[in-house]
Amino acid sequence: METTIAISVDPSKIMQVGMGFWSSKTLLTAVNMGLFTHLAERDLSGKEIKGKLGLHERGLYDFLDSLVALGFLNRNGLKENSIYSNAEDTELFLDKNKPSYIGGILEMSNNRLYPFWNTLEEGLKTGDPQNETKTGGTPIFEALYSNEQKLREFLKAMGGVQMGNFMKFAQAFDFSKYNTHCDLGGAGAHLSSQIALNNDHMNCISFDLPQVEHIAKENINLMRLSDKVSIQSGDFFLNDIPKADVITMGNVLHDWGTEDKIMLIKKAYDTLPKGGALVVIENIIDNNRSENAFGLMMSLNMLIETPGGYDFSAADFDGWAMECGFKQTSIIPLTGPSSAVIAIK
Repeated sequence: METTIAISVDPSKIMQVGMGFWSSKTLLTAVNMGLFTHLAERDLSGKEIKGKLGLHERGLYDFLDSLVALGFLNRNGLKENSIYSNAEDTELFLDKNKPSYIGGILEMSNNRLYPFWNTLEEGLKTGDPQNETKTGGTPIFEALYSNEQKLREFLKAMGGVQMGNFMKFAQAFDFSKYNTHCDLGGAGAHLSSQIALNNDHMNCISFDLPQVEHIAKENINLMRLSDKVSIQSGDFFLNDIPKADVITMGNVLHDWGTEDKIMLIKKAYDTLPKGGALVVIENIIDNNRSENAFGLMMSLNMLIETPGGYDFSAADFDGWAMECGFKQTSIIPLTGPSSAVIAIK
């Protein structure tokens, strides 16, 4: 007689993650082709989408209906009789014509990161980057800073994806005891702008390489903040950094190895006044290294992209900060997997 064995362990999580590249590439492809931007203008039939994106009949409705099933599109009707529209979140965040667009980072993921991650195993075995440098290409930052269009796209992408974190930090951190701020690696001056907008008494500096100065100034002028935010150029490895009561670094430390991380923290410590604050905004990994999967995989992405970079926990930061002379640390959770870790001199 056959007996039925009850299975209490479900393999669905394994399959969902193991085949996760299906849903990822479906979304990335839609973003890259500008599907959501077209649908932000008006609802479209499958036939109209086919024409606008230059798609083949085969796979058309499987592609569009996959986006419906994944929650990125809404649909009325079926197949040839269907009309598609954006879901609420895609309408806000994936329309290129809206200032809330965050698809730049997804475009970069589709065009660059997706193929590089195919050799993660090699990276894990060698410890070497798996990006353009692997085949003798130009390192990503060098390539970006030498191409105006790519640099603008990159800065817009980074600013868009971090804007929620910058807004929350600017409102959650107590700036009442401080008057001046400097953002190291300030890129398009998005963090400095949010601090100035939310704290009338603060005077801010956005500090980055000379190649981004004109873009940062454009952003500041557009927001009418030139009297509150100034742009200074330099290399934080080679040059003195501007003196300020609060120094911030947004997604900067994870680009570098331990020695450079400590050097930058010590440089901030030496520049700050007594009572001054260093704030590092990153995808801070939980101290138990078991919950913030995004932060951990971002660290793997640093393996893919950099010779020595990696993400870190609050405990890691605390140790480096204390080693450099800071007297106390704290953490402010921001949006999603991001947090601000703070060290007070």
